[in-house]
Parts: sequence; C-alpha cells; structure tokens
Amino acid sequence: MKNKAICLLLLAAFLISTTGCSKTDESSAVQPMTEAAAATVAASTEVSTTEPMTEAPTESTTDPTTETTADSTEPTEELLPTETIPLAEGFSLSDVPEYRGSPYVEINGNTPFFTEYPSEIFELYSPLDDLGRCGAAYATVCEDLMPTEERGQIGMIKPSGWQTANYAGIIEDIYLYNRCHLIGYQLTGENDNERNLITGTRYMNVEGMEPFECKVANYVKSFHANVLYRVTPVFSGDDLVARGVLMEALSLDASAPELQFCVFCYNVQPNIEIDYATGESRALIDPEATAPTEPPTTELALIVPATEGSQDSIDRTMPTFSEDVTYILNAKSMKFHYPSCTSVADIAEYNRFEFKGSRDEAIEAGYQPCKRCNP
Repeated sequence: MKNKAICLLLLAAFLISTTGCSKTDESSAVQPMTEAAAATVAASTEVSTTEPMTEAPTESTTDPTTETTADSTEPTEELLPTETIPLAEGFSLSDVPEYRGSPYVEINGNTPFFTEYPSEIFELYSPLDDLGRCGAAYATVCEDLMPTEERGQIGMIKPSGWQTANYAGIIEDIYLYNRCHLIGYQLTGENDNERNLITGTRYMNVEGMEPFECKVANYVKSFHANVLYRVTPVFSGDDLVARGVLMEALSLDASAPELQFCVFCYNVQPNIEIDYATGESRALIDPEATAPTEPPTTELALIVPATEGSQDSIDRTMPTFSEDVTYILNAKSMKFHYPSCTSVADIAEYNRFEFKGSRDEAIEAGYQPCKRCNP
C-alpha cells in the first residue's frame, strides 16, 4: 500500500513537470519566430513593389530600338523636291511692275531663268511650307505625261488662304477664287495634288495662266516636242495668298520651232480688293449700280485639232529645217503664213509659233498654206 502511494506520487510529479516544460518551450519558441517572419515578409514586400517599378520605366525610355524606329519613319523623302527644284535666281517681286490692267507682264526680257537643261523626263512639286503654302512646280512637259482621261474633283483641297467669296454681278463665274493648278492638268495630268494647287483668282487662272498653258500644250502636241516648264507662286512675307505666279517655259528640241517665255501673272480680280495675308476680300463697286467691267474672256484654243473618231490622226513629226525661210504657224487652224500676212494679227498669241524651214517641211509637219498670202 505504501508502495502504491509512493508510485502514485512519483507519477503525478512526472506529469506535472512534463506539462510545464511543454508550455514554456512553446511560448519561448513562437515569439522569436513571429518577429523574424514579420521582418521577412516586410523585406519581401519592399523588394517586390519597388524593384520592378524602377526598372520598367528605365527600359522603356532608353530602348535604342524604339529610338531607331522613330528616326527611320521620318518622311525625309518629302524634302527631296525642295533640294531638287532650282529656283529662279535673280528674280524678285520688286522687279514686277504694278498691275496696270493686263493679266500678265513679261519678265527678264521674256527669257526664262533656267540654268540647267536636264534631258530626262521628270515631274517635281515642292512640299508645303510651314504656312501650308505651295512652292515651285517643275517638269519636262511631254506627251507621255499628258492625261488620257477627264479631270476629277478637286473641291476637297483647301489651299492656303482659301475663302469662298461670291460676287454675282461682278465676276462672270460668280466666285472670286479658283483652285489654280501651278502646272495645268492638261500638261501633266496632276489633279488633286495639294502641292500643285494654290488660291488664285478666276482672272489670273483664265486670263493670265491658261493661255500660256494652252500654248505649251499646243506646242508639245503639234511638234511631239518636250518643254522645260516651271511655275513658281510668289508670296510676300507671310501672306497666305500669292501675289501672282512666275511662269517659265523653254523648248528642248532643236528640230522644232523655238518656244520660250517668262511671264508674271497677277493674282488680282478687277473691281475686287484682296487681303493677301488672309484671303479675305471686298467689292470695290456696287454690282447693282455699275455694269461689270470684267475683261472679255479670251477664246481658248483646242489643244490639238483632230479628225472625228481619232484623238490625233495627223502625223506632225517635225523634220530638220533645211532652208532659212520664216513662217508663222497657227496651231489651231493648222495653217502657215508669211509673217506679213494680215491673218497673222488674228492669231491668238498662244496659238502662234514661228519656225524656219521650207514650204514642203511645213506641209509635212501637218500644216496647210494660208489661202490669203499663199506661202
């Protein structure tokens, strides 16, 4: 009995001592582990939220591939025409006389300012400047560049200084401005090219520029010849509307009659005042009180006389001239005259050409002798 009591007391003491050690060990072990875990989590969170955010912007802003791509897509080809097109050196707006009632005036003795005479066929248009204005247009006009279809719409183009101005009773076609092609559509087939369209008055377009465009077209078609051609809009300062255009042309084929001109066409409209800085305008007369004083429209020539059903059935190849005889050609009637013939005075300037050669050569070129002077 006594032995049982002793055994029970020893067992109780063992259990008490074992349980106390377990609680003490758990308490002392958990506390330091919790602090270490907290420190580890905090450190892990700091790294994961700061390191990627720092690296990502650095890569995107310094990526050399991105910079190379941006440089390679710059439209450097747009600058090529400016470097290629020679300007009329020696010409200045100050050399142009004030407008005195004629739509154009000869410049530089009617001799173009060309200093280069390229033999290849080309067509170049300057890029628009910072104000959206056109520069020079330059081409070798030839039959290969001429259009074979009707001109399309160009109303969507708004050249610098464009304004819709209606002057019914003062201007025959009512509207002050046309979208003027620098190089006429009939010469190179350029239709809605914004580099080739400026804000120009109807008067400049029809009375000033068109006769010279027709002259070049008639010449190229009649003699199968090439013409070096340049039209330069002339602006004053930061004006959005050109004061006019300088038109230059020079024939390149020695076997054909010579063609050359250098004229300045005024961008004006009789009885209308224009603000060239903005394109705004106002009438100088009352259309209801005064009859219009618009100059009569000059009759424009057909580009090429052609027989029915054929665009050009006449062989107009111009042979080399062998005799020093001067004739006056009429590209509209396809007749040739002596210079003293009274009919010469009735030939429109843009249809009249002078060449030296024999009578037979003129006939071979597709022209018939005038019945009045009988050359």
